[in-house]
Amino acid sequence: MTDKKGNILLSLLEIFIVSTRLGFTSFGGPIAHLGYFHEEYVRRRQWMDEKSYADLVALCQFLPGPASSQVGIGIGVMRAGVFGGVVSFLGFTLPSIIALIIFALLLNSFGFTDAGWIHGLKIVAVVVVAHAILGMAKNLTPDVKRKTIALFAVVITLVWQTAFTQVSVILLAGFVGFLLYQTHTIEKPSEEIQFPISHRFAIISIILFFGLLIALPILREATNLSWIAMFDSFYRSGSLVFGGGHVVLPLLEREFVPTGWLSEEEFLAGYGAAQAVPGPLFTFAAYIGAVINGWKGGLLATVAIFLPAFLLILGTLPFWNSLRRNPKIKGALMGVNAAVVGILIAALYHPIWTSSILSALDFALAAILFSMLVFWKLPPWMIVVTGALGGFLLSLI
Repeated sequence: MTDKKGNILLSLLEIFIVSTRLGFTSFGGPIAHLGYFHEEYVRRRQWMDEKSYADLVALCQFLPGPASSQVGIGIGVMRAGVFGGVVSFLGFTLPSIIALIIFALLLNSFGFTDAGWIHGLKIVAVVVVAHAILGMAKNLTPDVKRKTIALFAVVITLVWQTAFTQVSVILLAGFVGFLLYQTHTIEKPSEEIQFPISHRFAIISIILFFGLLIALPILREATNLSWIAMFDSFYRSGSLVFGGGHVVLPLLEREFVPTGWLSEEEFLAGYGAAQAVPGPLFTFAAYIGAVINGWKGGLLATVAIFLPAFLLILGTLPFWNSLRRNPKIKGALMGVNAAVVGILIAALYHPIWTSSILSALDFALAAILFSMLVFWKLPPWMIVVTGALGGFLLSLI
């Protein structure tokens, strides 16, 4: 028994060391993160084979939430159970959480939201989201039907700018995708994967996921406590994001800017800063929480926005072998992914473009940054530094 406990502790320590190193070095967004994971966990350490990794990535793309973080959690679970998933998550996300909370506290202390370099970070946000849209549109809207779904998502999201619009669009797109693609042919899956989680534990996780999604808004209205309102907003945003970290932007903007929790300038400055740190973009929530209520708010926001990802990955891992063979579920996901592209395009226009590109010089800086990122393939941190410096120089003109 002692040897077994010792082996588990050693496995947890190993997971934490490896995931923390990835948390410090994984720049470039979700797709890049998956490449780092593949290199470290599949090729170097051989913790899992190619087919198992591909299936885990497919599951996390299927679920709402931060796909790269969920893959990291899943690898930790397969290596050392539930605690392995927790340790893997902590190692991968802590570096960016700490960096963004510190940035938020400095922003509050010195009040430099109107500084030129902050405006430069807002222009960086324009470039990063535009780049994400191009990549996602190519993969997620390859045919006319899905392009049409994306178009309607753009129009509806821009015309009816409410907190529930994005959720309604996602649900409607899923239903349309279910109808249009229910006979879509899917690739033959690989061999079944075994996960160290019982079906009972998985069902409890799913019940808890939906239970919180329903109960938190009720508690929010009944209590009027600010921390419950914050937890509800972040939890709901983390529960309804399909397509990766960039899609959380419009959901969080709708939750916190119109309600006065933070200004649009603070929001976009933090989003720009989030591009400069490694790890998942969902840690942007830590920045928002820290702006609102210091480091405690940052930690609360982090727990709330990542909790759905945990519950969903733990709740679906044991059932993935049967889910991935269902073409109707695959069809609904295809519709949802197309709508995600449309929601992102709408977000690129408002609030990002309308509050960031205010002159021809702003557009010129955005063009330079876009070329650096897309054509010259420079690392994201270099784009952020150049954007901040460019914004500062523009403020002197």
